[in-house]
Order: sequence, then structure tokens, then C-alpha cells
Amino acid sequence: MEFSLQSSRLWEEVVEQTKVAKEKGIDPLLWALQVSSSLGTSGIALPSTELAHVLVNYICWDNNIPILWKFLDKALMMKIIPPLLVIALLSQRVIPSRRSHPAAYRLYLELLKRHAFALKCQINGLDYQEVMESIDATLHLSEIFGLQTTEPAILVVEFIFSIVWQLLDASLDDEGLLELTEEKVSRWAIKPQEMEIDGHDMYDKKNIAYRERLQNFNTTMAIEIIGQFLQNKVTSRILYLARRNMSSHWVSFIQSLELLGANSAALKNSKVLPSEALLELTSDSRIFLSRECKTSSRQKFHAVMAFGSLASSVSLCPGASRSDLWLPLDMVLEDAMDGYLVNTTSAVEIITGLTKTLQAINGTNWHDTFLGLWIASLRLVQRERDPIEGPMPRLDTRLCMLLSIMTLVVADLIEEEEGAPTDETEYGSTNHWKEMKFPRKRRADLVSSLQVLGDYQGLLPPPKFVVSAANQAAAKAMLFVSGINVGSAYFECVNIKDMPFSCSGNLRHLIIEACIARNLLDTSAYYWPGYVNGRINQLPYSVPAQAPGWSSFMKGAPLTSVMINALVSSPASSLAELEKIFEIAVNGSEDEKISAATILCGASLIRGWNIQEYTVQFITRLMSPPVPADFTGSDSHLIDYAPMLNVLIVGIASVDCVQIFSLHGLVPQLACSLMPICEVFGSCVPNLSWTLPSGEEISPHAVFSNAFALLLKLWRFNHPPIEHGVGDVPTVGSQLTPEYLLLVRNSHLLSSENTHKDRNKRRLSEVASSSSPEPVFLDSFPKLKVWYRQHQRCIAATLSGLVHGTTVHQTVDRLLNMMFRKINKGSQSITSVTSGSSSSSGAGIEDNSLKPELPAWDILEAVPYVVDAALTACAHGKLSPRELATGLKDLADFLPASLATIVSYFSAEVSRCVWKPVVMNGMDWPSPAANLSNVEEHIKKILAATGVDVPRLSAGGSSPATLPLPLAAFVSLTITYKIDKTSERFLNLAGPALESLAADCPWPCMPIVASLWTQKAKRWFDFLVFSASRTVFLHNSDAIVQLLKSCFTATLGLNIAPISSNGGVGALLGHGFGSHFCGGLSPVAPGILYLRVYRSIRDIVFITEEVVSLLMHSVREIACSGLPKQKLDKLKRSKNGMKYGQVSLAAAMTRVKLAASLAASIVWLSGGHGLVQSLIKETLPSWFISVHRSDRDQGSGLVAMLGGYALAYFTVLCGAFAWGVDSSSSASKRRPKILGSHMEFLASALDGKISLGCDGATWHAYVSGFVSLMVGCTPNWVLEVDVDVLRRLSKGLRQWHEEELALALLGIGGVGTMGCAAELIIEHFDS
Repeated sequence: MEFSLQSSRLWEEVVEQTKVAKEKGIDPLLWALQVSSSLGTSGIALPSTELAHVLVNYICWDNNIPILWKFLDKALMMKIIPPLLVIALLSQRVIPSRRSHPAAYRLYLELLKRHAFALKCQINGLDYQEVMESIDATLHLSEIFGLQTTEPAILVVEFIFSIVWQLLDASLDDEGLLELTEEKVSRWAIKPQEMEIDGHDMYDKKNIAYRERLQNFNTTMAIEIIGQFLQNKVTSRILYLARRNMSSHWVSFIQSLELLGANSAALKNSKVLPSEALLELTSDSRIFLSRECKTSSRQKFHAVMAFGSLASSVSLCPGASRSDLWLPLDMVLEDAMDGYLVNTTSAVEIITGLTKTLQAINGTNWHDTFLGLWIASLRLVQRERDPIEGPMPRLDTRLCMLLSIMTLVVADLIEEEEGAPTDETEYGSTNHWKEMKFPRKRRADLVSSLQVLGDYQGLLPPPKFVVSAANQAAAKAMLFVSGINVGSAYFECVNIKDMPFSCSGNLRHLIIEACIARNLLDTSAYYWPGYVNGRINQLPYSVPAQAPGWSSFMKGAPLTSVMINALVSSPASSLAELEKIFEIAVNGSEDEKISAATILCGASLIRGWNIQEYTVQFITRLMSPPVPADFTGSDSHLIDYAPMLNVLIVGIASVDCVQIFSLHGLVPQLACSLMPICEVFGSCVPNLSWTLPSGEEISPHAVFSNAFALLLKLWRFNHPPIEHGVGDVPTVGSQLTPEYLLLVRNSHLLSSENTHKDRNKRRLSEVASSSSPEPVFLDSFPKLKVWYRQHQRCIAATLSGLVHGTTVHQTVDRLLNMMFRKINKGSQSITSVTSGSSSSSGAGIEDNSLKPELPAWDILEAVPYVVDAALTACAHGKLSPRELATGLKDLADFLPASLATIVSYFSAEVSRCVWKPVVMNGMDWPSPAANLSNVEEHIKKILAATGVDVPRLSAGGSSPATLPLPLAAFVSLTITYKIDKTSERFLNLAGPALESLAADCPWPCMPIVASLWTQKAKRWFDFLVFSASRTVFLHNSDAIVQLLKSCFTATLGLNIAPISSNGGVGALLGHGFGSHFCGGLSPVAPGILYLRVYRSIRDIVFITEEVVSLLMHSVREIACSGLPKQKLDKLKRSKNGMKYGQVSLAAAMTRVKLAASLAASIVWLSGGHGLVQSLIKETLPSWFISVHRSDRDQGSGLVAMLGGYALAYFTVLCGAFAWGVDSSSSASKRRPKILGSHMEFLASALDGKISLGCDGATWHAYVSGFVSLMVGCTPNWVLEVDVDVLRRLSKGLRQWHEEELALALLGIGGVGTMGCAAELIIEHFDS
């Protein structure tokens, strides 16, 4: 109390002292010295916040005279009061009274200009914290901005922002514009709280004119000061922090600023800041944190990272190609063509995420991005325009990717811009500012990209079987521009070849039609220069009145057999046509339902690219028919739909159709639809039958077998349930289980906000909801679950559990008697000779029917024991190999679904290595000798480009070919099948299993199997030999390393010295297989080989270390082969390495980035999230800690720097592939933990807590490159990193004199780092 009284007396004395000085007219400097001395004697620390309050209160408004403003100015100059606090106090008092006290407002603005920009000296004061807290209390900053913090630097940001905003609102109010803002009023005190009483001189005419001039001048001056805040290198960066971290406030602020810039009369009178200049200052390109690069390492970094547009990067580097930017996309597209891959995630989602990642990392505009998408997908089609024959996806799948999936990706990207709300993290919660600042130009960029695409004639020729469709698209455009309006009926009746005018179409015409069908373009595209060959005056042919086709069908023509054939053979052209067919499939007669299902599975599914997403949706919905309202039966309603369901299942069973469903993301829902079908028909006794319109008779066993075979294709059922995982994340393959498929399907039901924003997720959600709005679990299918658990046990452990006298045992005996009925009945029963793993014994039941009338599930339960008994009998000589194969074929013919259980049994038994090998001698077992050497020669030719040695298939031809007994039995069974459409769906099930089985056996089992099969299917020779060639890599890790090295060498063109040598995507992926080249199989590109091999590599973890090693080796090769020694010497002597040989160095850096892009693609494709996690958490830290042999050859310093940048780009790309650049994917939830651990490693190393063994230049380049890429390309990542880690990283970067980079990192780190960023801005830029 005593202290308070003393303080109060002291300030009263100061006020009295000031009053006396005012009356006597004492010099302001003398007054300031007297006050300073008086306060010093009283122990008051200077500058004094209390004195600031006292002086401002004294002046406003009882003593508003010039000399007291001079006193205030001297007090500021003498630093006895804090300037920022004085500005805050005056803004609260002067701005609201600026009209009644225009002179005071003018003086306030002058003080603002003088002191608001000199921040450095003010934040270094001892009273910094106290001053900012006092400012907060005065202006209520924490309350207004909602940031509850006492960190003084954050308050500095709020203070600068608030002062500019107060000036802005005051200026708007002065010009009558404030009411035009969205809020209508200001959040700041810009108007007096009480009624102002006019002075006696207010009505003097001269005074009125003077005051008006002064007010107008003040308004202009206030706006000019706003411009200074936006231009000043310190305050502009501080305002950037406000924009980043107070986004909702920033949106309102920028809207008001644009309103002022567009409508201010005062700006028109300003000679300093015209309205155009103010509007330019508000643009996003001007409000930035840091664009300068003062350190040499930053200059080098930008040279490495700045690809720019496609055109600029190509022009800079002679060896570069437009498609090199999109190498990861090319690899992902080609990888999706693997027939053994059935993905649970829609290709639309995968490619959309990858596109956004590459667009962000490469920094390309949307024109180049869309062009890159089209080029990559066209390359995909051209790579296999004449594919080899075999059970693998053909051109239909590739065209689906180009014309359906890619256009859906583009549609989603355009809808994201045109329909999605603004990103609140970046721009706030309203759309208005985004709409004004960012014109919606993705659609325009799509148009320009497609116009430019016409220049790529080498990619546009259509494959043979789509030439007619391409020509029809061109003819349609020609007729349109000629003013001749024809419908699809004309083209249904007229052959394009018969037209008298040239209609040579290409793949671009088909792309344009696909885009028009999805409302991405309109028919103005037909008028693009060069799109059509000319015009015609009249139609050469008239349209027949009635011709079978979609047009006549839509007009009411009945579904006759001729009409059905026409609709099956030609795709629907519109959604309305599909909807009519779907309506018939739902509500028509039994025959009509079958016909409609047949039509949907015809050309509309395979070649209906413009409506393909609807075709697969309708088929999937038909697979889950609803229970009829009048259904009263005790059995499942699905039985009544058996004919239609069988037609649908058979119609989509081909490899291409399964891949098309996979690409559209419908595999989980398809599996969910097949499970109840399998459950119901597998439980039926086969005493029912249905006759199809074709006359074919089907039984429940047939429906079940077809459905079960299709279901099993949707996951890797023949692989062990426990596969090698990586880190905390299991491999992709091990996730493909029935439970996982249902889990993914159930996730589609979630109708969150994000689902409705995402067009693709919305499609999948609609399909899932239409079949069952509730989640579905494996427990809903008890019979399927029992079989699945038995299947898992069979693979994981030896067969056991068969008890004599049980129903299963009886079924086993009946099946064995059926299979081996031709064996002498007087001999011992097969079941009495069992393997050690079976407990079956006793005589068979001879009197029962040879074909047991049992439900399919009961038969499948017995099949493992049946096969076990038969194989054991063969091993003991009780069955001949021919009898074994015939018996197994009889079992598979009786219940085709039993092939799945046979596959799982043989797979398990081969892996246990307990069966003796058998000699494939041509007597007991089929012999491969006829063409084994031919297979060997072709394998060598296929692998010629990799440098991998192919082991001899036989030593001098003397060693007999042998196979393990289960494998010999399996291959003998498969070659008994005919290669026709009926057997195809079962061979497609057995084929991958046979290959996987043979690949796991010792060399040369797979070549032997291929040799046997090539004798059976000569037209599959190329496919079978290629499959055999893949197994070379599965038995030798050194061969995999050599293959990886070949991928880098081919991509970078390192086999030829000049930097402009060929390489890139073309060298990596080549032209596929194709025996049509050079009269025989040509060497297969290394990238194709790796993409077809890596899924079978068991120990995938070692890939990361090898890829890192090959990446660093490639960097050395690039540096040494691309730059001659004399240039390297000059680069090392130059302060800025870019000054000499700039193009050569830039080209080398471009190739380094290409190498890193390839490395990241390999790691991501090989192991997904798990391998990326292992790389970032384990491999990279270990690499940096380890000591590496320094390369003392040419340009070692440059090599070290390039190596660091390569690793940085490689790491960021790996993370971006795995998690995305934003938070839209579910995988992004894993990012904070993994990224946080890596950032902690970087910070600890910079702190000196971790000793590094790598080259210092490599480490420096890696850290600066990694942080720069995060700041520039993945700013959302920075927000997920711990604030303390960011501060430590920033400190370490500043120690390297990387102030700009340190500032950029802190600037986007969120509110937690905003204070540190503000202080760094003031320290670094306030000179």
C-alpha cells in the first residue's frame, strides 16, 4: 500500500512537472532529461510503461496541444517510454477521435511511421515481456484473435496485424465503404464511444475547409502507411505469419483491403501508392515469408529442386524427357496391369493422390500435370498394343485405364477445385477470397493439355481392335462441325469403312469423347484446329428405319435374340441406355433378366469406356438382389436368381474383367456380394437345376463353383497366412484376406463429410449402401468361415483331424471311390494307404453312388484328405501318376470349386519339403525334354538386358528333370484342362498358384513346368517363358540387386557416357514383351521385369538398403560421366558452382532427381507403407551414422552435395507416396509418428547429440534439401512436427547460416513456432 501511494505521488509529480514545462514553454529535450533524471532517482526502470499511460492520458484530450506532442516525441526518442505501447495506447484514443482531432491523428500517423517499423531494438529490451503484456491488455489482442498465449513475439505479430487492420477499417469508414464489408462494422474501436461535442470554432468556414483537407490527407496517409506495412521486409513477413496462423481473420482483412483498393477515392490522389499497387500487394504471390536465397548452398539447392514446367525442364537438359517427370506414375500404371494384383483400393483414388503428390513435388502447373497424365496413360497402351497371348490382362485393361480411370481422375481433380470448400488451414472458412484470388482454371488447363496432346502423334495410333471406334469418334466430330446432326443409330447401321470421306481417328478422339461424356468438355472441342480432316455437305447414307441396336432398343424394340446379340457386341453410349437395361434386369421376366445380365457383361463392360463406371456399379448391384416383397420361402431368395447370378459371375470372370472391377475399386463390394452366393449355393444339395435360354443346364454346384472361383481370385488365397511384415505394418499381400476385404467394404459405408466431398468415395459408398446398408462380417457366412479356417490350417500345418466313422471320413471314401473307380476293385482301397499326417483307415464303401449328392461345402471339407490319400498312394506305388492326374481331374470336374482346395493343399505340401522328387521321364510323368533347351535360350534372351546369369537347366544334358511330387501332380492335373472359355476361369485360379508353387521350388522347377505347359499351349509360349524367367530372381538375391542396378542404368542412360544419352521411362519400361519384335522374343526392359518379380520376393526389407546404395552410386556415376574433369575443377574453385558449366550441372542435377524418383518408386511399390516406415526410421539413420568410404575421384565435393540432395528428394517422395502431401487419405494418419521420429533424428544430430559418419557436405545438403522440400511442397507435414523439434532444427540451420530456410520452417510451423519466426524475422531483416 505504501509502495502504491509512493508510485501514485511520483506520477502526480511527473504530471505537475509536465504541466509547469508546458506553461513555461521549456524545451522538450530539457523536459525529457528532467523526467528521466527524476524517474531514475526514484528507482523506476526505463523505459516505463506507467509513464506511457500517464502521458497519453494527460494529452488525450484535455491537453491536446502541439508542445505536449513534442514532449511525447522526445520521450520516445530518449527511450524513457516504450514506442509500441505508446502506439497501442494512442490507437485506442486517437483513431476513434480522428474526425474531431484530425491534427492528433496526423501526429499519430507520423509517430507510427517513425517507430512501428523499428522493432529490433524494442524486442531486445529487458521490459519486452512486460511491454507486450501491457499492449495485450490495452488492445485485447488475445481475446480478439483467440490465441491464449503470453509469448511476447506472438503478441508482436498480433500487434502489427491489429494496427494495420485498425488503419484499414478507419480508412474504409472515412470513405464510406465500411458498410460494404461482410461484417458491416469494425471489430476495432474506430469510432468514439461517447458523443463528441463540437468546439466553438467548428463552424468557422475556414476551419471547416482546413479540417476537411486534413482529414482527406490523413486518410491518404493512413492508406500509404498500410502499403508500407505490406512492403516493408520485416512487417510484410510478420503479416505473412498472421496469414498462416490466423486464417479466418486474414480472410476478412484481405476482403476489406481489396474493397479499399478497388473503391478508394483517396488512393486515386496518392502519388506514393496507386490503387493498382495496393491490389498487387494483396496478391498471394507478394505476401510471402522469404523468397531470397543468400547462401550458396541454397542456390545449389534451388538448382536441384526447381524443375519448373515440363517445357522449361526439357529445354534446359538435353537428355530429359517430358515423361521423366512422371516416371512414378508410369510405374504405378504398369504395375496395375499385373494380372496377379487385385487391388482393394480404387485406381482413381491411387492415381488422384499420386497426381497431387507429383504436382506438388515437381511444382508443375495443371496444364503440364494433365498433359503428364495423358502421356503416361498413352504410353501404357502403346507399350502393349500387340500383347502376347496368355492368362494375363490385355489391351482391354489398359484402355480402361486410359479412357475410363484417367478421365475419372481428371474429373475428380476438377471437381475438387470447382466444388470443394476452401482449405481452412490455408485460407479460412469462406470461399469468397479463394474465388477472387484463384480463378478456377483446371478445366481450362485440361482443354489446353488436350489441344497440345495432338502434337504427340507417336502416342496416338489406336490398337487394331479399337481403330473402328476411333474412326467413328472422328466421323462424329466431322459430321457435327459440318452441321449434320445424327444420332448413334447412324453409326450402328453404317460401316465407317464404307464412308466416302476419310475419318482417320486416333486415341485422342476417344479421350475427347470420354471427357465430353463426363461433362469435362463440350462439343466446342470438335472445332479445335486439326481435330477433324474437313467437312461434308450431306450424309452419304440414310438411316434404316429399323436396325437392331441401342437406338432401336431405346425406342421400344423388344429383346429378341438378334437384338441381344447386337447389344452384347456394341457398348452403350449413354447412362440412360444402361439404366433401361438395369431396370429390365431388376423387374423383367426370368429370360429378360438373363438377357439383361448378358448385355451388361458384354461390350458395355469391356469397351464402354464412357460409361464403364456405371456398368460395373450396375453389375455389382445385381449381384446382391434384394429380397422380394412377396417372398415367403424358407430357403434363401438368392436361389430364385440362380440363372441371372450365374450369367453375371461367368460374364465377369475373365482376367480383364476382374482387373476392370479392381481398377474401379469394386473388389471389396464384389467379394461381399459373392460371399452370400457361395454360402447359399454351397449349402444346397445338388438336386436342383436350371436351364438357361441357351439350353445349358446348371446346378447349384456350378453356380457355387463359378462364384467361389471368382471370390478366391480376389485375394492371395494360396499364400501362407503369415507373411514377412515390415516394421509395425504388415505387407500388402498379407492384408488380402476375406476379413480385410469386408473391412474395406464396410469402410465405404461411412458417410462422413469427406466422403461426400470426394467424388470417388461417394460412388463407392452408393454401391455399398445399395447392397446392404449395414456392415457385413465373415461371421455372417459360417460355412465359408469353416472352409477358410481349414484352409489356413492346411497351409500352416500338416493335415490332421480325420476321424474314422465320421461324416467327413465317409465323404472322403465316397470321393476316392468316385475318382479311382477304374482301379481293380479287388485290390486294397486307396484310403488304407495314407500319409503320416492322416488318420484315415478302413475299407471303402463300395455300394454308394459314385457321385455323392452332397452340398459343396461338405465336399470341400473332405477334399484335403482325399488329395492327401491319393498323393500318398501314388508315393507308395498304389496309384500310377496317370491314374492320380485322372482321378484329380474327375474330382475337379465333379466340383470345379474343389480345385481351390487342391491348390492350397499342394502349396502347403511343397513348402514342407517332405515329398521325394519324381523324374519327369515321359513314361510315368510327362517329360519337358522336347523344348526345355528352347525355354532356356528364350529365358537368356529375355534377361539379356539385365546382365543376370541364367543357371543351366541341366548339367550337360545328363541330369534328369525332376519335380517335387505335389508339384508334379499339380502340373499334371492342370495340363489335362482344355484351353477354352469354360476352363479359363478355373485355369486363371490355378495358373498363378502353379507359378507361385513352382517358383518356391528349387531351380529349374519353373522352367520345367513352363516347358510342359508350352507343349500343351503353344500360343502361350511367350507368356510361359517370361513367367519362368522371373524365377531366376527369386532364388538369388544378387540377381535382384543386378536387376535393380539395370533399372537405374537404363533409366539414367549410364551405359553411354554423354549426358544426353537415351534413358528415362522408355528405357526403363521399354515396349513390354512381344515376340512380334525382330522375329522372336526381345530382351525385356528391366523395369517390366522388376514390376513382375517384386511381389514374390519374400525378404523385401533388404531392398531399401540396396536402393539407397544404388542411388548414391548413380549420383557418383552421373557426376563423373556428365561433367568433364576440367569443368569439375572449375566448379569446385568457383564460389558459386553454377557460374561455370551451368547447363551441364543443371542436367546432372536433373538426372540425380530422376534417379531419386526411380528409387522412391521402387521402395514404395515394393513394400508400401511398411517399407517406407522401415526406410525412414531405420535405414536412413543407420546410413547417416555409418562411415562411408569417400570417393576421391573426380568431383568428390560435388558428389557429396548431390548425394545429399538426392537422398532428400528420395525421402520426401517416399513419404509423399506413402502418406500423401495433405491429410485427405487414411494413410496420412501414420505420418506424424514416423515423420516425427525422423525430424527428431535430424534435430538431435544438429544438436550434436548424435555422431554422424557420413560426409559433412552430404549431411548439410540432405538436411537443407529435406527441410526445403517440406516447406515448399508439403507444408502440412510441418504442422504435424513437435514445436520443440522445429525450433531445434531452426537453430541448427541458423548455425549453418541458413537463416532463410530456418525462417521458412518456423513460418509454416503453426502458432507454436510463430513467435520464434517473428523474432527471427526481426533479428535477420531489421537492419
